[in-house]
Amino acid sequence: MAELVPLPLGLLVKRALLEYRREGKIFDLPKEKFFRGDPALDTSVRFHGRRAATPVGPAAGPHDQLAQNIVLAWLAGARIIELKTVQVLDELKIPRPCIDATNVGYNVEWSQELKLEASLREYVGAAMLIEILKAEGVPEGAPPAQLETLFDMSVGYGLEGIASDRVSGWIASMKDAAAVVDELRGQLAGPLAGYRDLPFPTRLSDAITLSTFHGCPAGEIEAIASYLLTDLGVDVCIKLNPTLLGRERVDHLLHDVLGYREVQTTAEAFAKDLQLADALAMIPRLQAVAHSRGRQLAVKCSNTLVVKNHRTFFTDDVMYLSGPPLHVITMNLVRVLREALPVPVPCSFSAGLDAHNVVNAVAMNLVPTTTCTDLLRPGGYGRLPKYVAALEARMRELGVAAVPDLVLRHAGQASAAVGRVVRELDASIGAATGEEHAGHAERMRAWLHGHCAPRLAGWAEAGAGTEPLATVCARLAEEFELEMAHTLPPAVAAPCRSTLAALEHTLVEAAGALNTAPLVDQATADPRYAWEKNRGVPRKIGSRLWLYDCVNCDKCVPVCPNDANFVYEGAAMAVTFEDVEIDAKGRWRALPGEEQFVIGEAHQLANYADFCNDCGNCDVFCPEDGGPQVAKPRFFGSLETYHRDAGQNGFFLEADGPRRTLHGTIEGRRYRLELDPPAGRAMFDDGVALTEIALDGNAVLDCRLGPGLAPPQLHRVEMARYLTLRHLAEAVSDPRHVHFANITAL
Repeated sequence: MAELVPLPLGLLVKRALLEYRREGKIFDLPKEKFFRGDPALDTSVRFHGRRAATPVGPAAGPHDQLAQNIVLAWLAGARIIELKTVQVLDELKIPRPCIDATNVGYNVEWSQELKLEASLREYVGAAMLIEILKAEGVPEGAPPAQLETLFDMSVGYGLEGIASDRVSGWIASMKDAAAVVDELRGQLAGPLAGYRDLPFPTRLSDAITLSTFHGCPAGEIEAIASYLLTDLGVDVCIKLNPTLLGRERVDHLLHDVLGYREVQTTAEAFAKDLQLADALAMIPRLQAVAHSRGRQLAVKCSNTLVVKNHRTFFTDDVMYLSGPPLHVITMNLVRVLREALPVPVPCSFSAGLDAHNVVNAVAMNLVPTTTCTDLLRPGGYGRLPKYVAALEARMRELGVAAVPDLVLRHAGQASAAVGRVVRELDASIGAATGEEHAGHAERMRAWLHGHCAPRLAGWAEAGAGTEPLATVCARLAEEFELEMAHTLPPAVAAPCRSTLAALEHTLVEAAGALNTAPLVDQATADPRYAWEKNRGVPRKIGSRLWLYDCVNCDKCVPVCPNDANFVYEGAAMAVTFEDVEIDAKGRWRALPGEEQFVIGEAHQLANYADFCNDCGNCDVFCPEDGGPQVAKPRFFGSLETYHRDAGQNGFFLEADGPRRTLHGTIEGRRYRLELDPPAGRAMFDDGVALTEIALDGNAVLDCRLGPGLAPPQLHRVEMARYLTLRHLAEAVSDPRHVHFANITAL
C-alpha cells in the first residue's frame, strides 16, 4: 500500500490554475459543478457565532484530509469544513480497504493518516489555495458573501494526547498559522509569485469538534472539553455517539422499523459508551464553563455506530455504520436530547445526509449539516451543490430569502414558535428586573404583549413574501430604544436590550425544537431509509480490468476523495512488433514471428499512487473487477516513493524539456525507458539489456548488455513492454489533460 504523500502547495496551485484555464475544471471537478448561489437568497448560518455562507460541508473524514479535498469541497459549496481528526498517535496502520459504501455505508477508518505537521500544512495550504482561487474570480461571478468559510478542527481522542505538547501546539498553530503561511508563501515562485502578497488568513480556526474513542468515560469527555474551553480558549462541539439512545431503542429502529436485521450491534459498545444520564448532566455543566470563558459549546449528532462485521469487505471483527440507517437513528437521538435537556444546546448533524434530507436537517436548526457517505457515491463532490440547490428551492417555495425564515416556516411552526418565545420572555421579565423594579416589569410586559407579540404574530401569520424575520427583530430593537429604553433604569434596560438583540436567534431555536418531533417522525417512517430501498449493490459486468482499456464510465474519478484517479488520452493503436533476443556474448537478433500490441481506446484511466490510500471506494463502484487502484497504471510523484511502493505495478515520469524518462514496474519487474524526440530515438532498459529503438516505426537499432550484467544463455527483450512504457510516457505527458502525474513537467 502506498502512503499518502502531499504535493507542495506550488504544484497544487499550478495544477488548479492550469486545469481551470485549459479544461474548465479544478481537480477534476467541472466548473459547472462549482457552487454559485442565488444572489437573491441568503443561505448563510452562524456556527459558534461566526458566519458561514452555507450550512453544509464534509464531515471529518476522507473528504478533508488533503488540501485538494478541502478545496474540492469548497468549490462544490461547503462553507463549514470539519477537518479530519488529528491525534497524538499519528503513525497508525489502518486496515485496507477501509471504506465500504456499497449500499449503506461502513468503514474502519477514523483519523488523519498524515503526521500532525503534515496535516497542519495541508490545512493551511488549502486555506491559501482558496484565497488564490478567490483572487482569480473562482467560482466565476460568486459575490464575496457566498464565499465566507469556516474551518472547524477535529481532535481526539483522550485528554493525555490532546494536552500533549504536540497536539496542543498543533491547535495553537491553527489559531495562529502565520509562521506556516510565511513558509508556504515561499513555494509560490516564478509565475505564481504574484500571489505571495495576498492577505492569506492566519487564524485558521478557533473551534474544535471533539471526537472521543468509543467507550470513552463521561469524566474523560468532560475533562477534555473543559481543557479545550479553558486552557486552549477554543469553542467546542462534542461529537456524541448514537449509543446514547440505548441498545434496545437502536436495535428496534435498525431491525423492526428499518429492516436491517443482518446488522447486529454489540453489547460492549453500549455498556462502555457515554450514557444518556451522564450526558444530560455533563452538557449543562460544560455550558456554564463555556459561558464563564466567553466561549461556545455545542454537540454533534452523531458519530458512527459500532456493529459486528457481517460482510467480507473488511477483516476486523467490528466496523462502523453510517448512511441511511444511521440517519434515522441519529435523528431520533436529536429528538431525545432536545426533549431531555433543561437548556437548549446548539447541535450540528452528520448521519446519512444528502440532497433529499438536508432541508429538514437545516429546518431543525442543525448547524452545520455535514456529510460523508453520500459524497463517496458516483459524482463525488459534484453531489454537494445539490444540497444548497435543495435549500434554495425550498426557500423559493416558502417565499423567504434567509435560513432563519426557512426554519420558522418550513414545517408550519412560525406561530407556535412566536407563542413559545413570548411566553418565555414574559416569564423572564421578572427575573431580569427584580422585585425592586416590579413597576418597570409590568410596563415591559405591557410593551411585550401590546407591541412586540402582535408584530411577531402578524409576521408569522403573513406567510410568503413578508419582510425578513431579521428586519422585524431589528425594528423591534430600534423601537425599544426609542419607546422604552430611556424610561428604564440601566439595570433593567440592559437585559431587555440583550434579549431583543438575540430575538431572531431565540425564535429560530424555538422553531428548530418544534420542528424536531414531526420531522423525526417523518424520517423514521420514510421507506427511503429502510433496508428494502438500500439492499442493492453496484452492478458488476463480469469483465476484469487491466492496464489499458475499460468500459470508460469514469466513475472511479469522482468517487475518489483524494482525486487520485485520473483520465489521460493516447492514440488507440494496433502495432506489429518482433521481440529481440540477445545472448551472453551480446549478439542480438530479431525473433521471427510477428505479434501485435493493441490499445483499443484513446480514453484511458490511471491512478496517482501518492494520493491513493487503497480505501477501496473506486473498486466498489467500478463495473469491472480488479480495482482501478490496483489494475490501472499507478503513477508516483517521486523516484523515492516509486522505489518504495511500486510493488507489482508502478510508474514514475521524469521530464527534461522534450525528453522523457519513464521508470516502470509491470507484474513486479522493473523497466526504464528514455525517450529523446529531438534525436528520434528511445533507450529501453529491461534490467538485463539496453535496447536502442527508432521512435519512427519502433525499429530496433541496437541491443547490448547492461553494465555489469550477464544474462542467461539467451535473454528475450519483450517489445510489448517497451510499447507499454512508450505509450504511457507519451500519453500521460500530453498537456491536454492536466493531472498530478504530469503537473511537474507542464
